[in-house]
Amino acid sequence: MEDEGIDAGVSCGHCDAICCRLTVVLMPEDDVPAHLTDHTERGLHVMARDEEGWCVAVDPLRMCCSIYDQRPSVCRKFAMGSPYCRHVRQTHHDQLRRGIPLTMY
Repeated sequence: MEDEGIDAGVSCGHCDAICCRLTVVLMPEDDVPAHLTDHTERGLHVMARDEEGWCVAVDPLRMCCSIYDQRPSVCRKFAMGSPYCRHVRQTHHDQLRRGIPLTMY
């Protein structure tokens, strides 16, 4: 059943965690530990990413956000199974089928 555009059949446990590899632009009100952030060449304050493109706040052993209670506002708005979530997942899977690796900017 879909409630307000949310597909209950979508589960983070069966995903490539594409959302955890998107560029997360921080807002002034976000209270994220400074050592987990970075600045882009254009001066945007963003969540830092590791050498594989993962958000550095992702706990690699548990595959979940290590700062969940302090996560950025954009992460709070990203709903599992939402139309945007499904679009990002579909784009990623289409690219994989065509042999295009995941690239994030």
